[in-house]
Amino acid sequence: MAKEQDDRRLRITEIFYSLQGEAATVGVPTVFIRLTGCPLRCGYCDTSYAFQGGEWRTVEQILTQCREYPTRYVTVTGGEPLAQKNCLLLLQALCDAGFLVSLETSGALDIAAVDPRVSRVMDIKTPGSGEADRNLPDNIHCLTAHDQIKFVLCDRADYEWAKNVLAQTTFPEGCEIFFSATAGQLSAATLADWILQDGLQVRLQIQLHKYLWGDEQGR
Repeated sequence: MAKEQDDRRLRITEIFYSLQGEAATVGVPTVFIRLTGCPLRCGYCDTSYAFQGGEWRTVEQILTQCREYPTRYVTVTGGEPLAQKNCLLLLQALCDAGFLVSLETSGALDIAAVDPRVSRVMDIKTPGSGEADRNLPDNIHCLTAHDQIKFVLCDRADYEWAKNVLAQTTFPEGCEIFFSATAGQLSAATLADWILQDGLQVRLQIQLHKYLWGDEQGR
């Protein structure tokens, strides 16, 4: 039994309860499970504290903590959650337990095996991130209307690059696409103007949690 429990462990940086700050459920009370580790090093990363450390917890321990909070919404994030093989097991267990689950992923690792009940919020990394060559093109073919795409933009060059990706790529009907401005590099107001000028069918994303609480971690 002990060996079986060890096989169901993940390294966790933090579990906390807050408002969802991004994507389709922005503003919704949500439990966040932040897994430790990430193979990417994006220049604008604001969760580098999750690259190392953390504590080993079993799937059952994680579920128990999630049940302590008054919400059915759970987001599994990182780091890069899929860098831990048991992330897939955790996602399935959360869905089986009745939670409404989303996964925040960089798009650099295969999402095909993610439980279809999970809403995958997938980045497409721009040149400004320094990690655009890590995008896994086959992931786009795995997306459904249940999923979401996020472009984090650093400057006008990133915006034009993202526009080109949109023009050349067929995304699933109903799959929402978000454009977000990197804090300190591009203002949300400027990005909003560009979107309106070009008539892009995307949603501007402003990180609600940073508007409310700044860079405070665990909120």
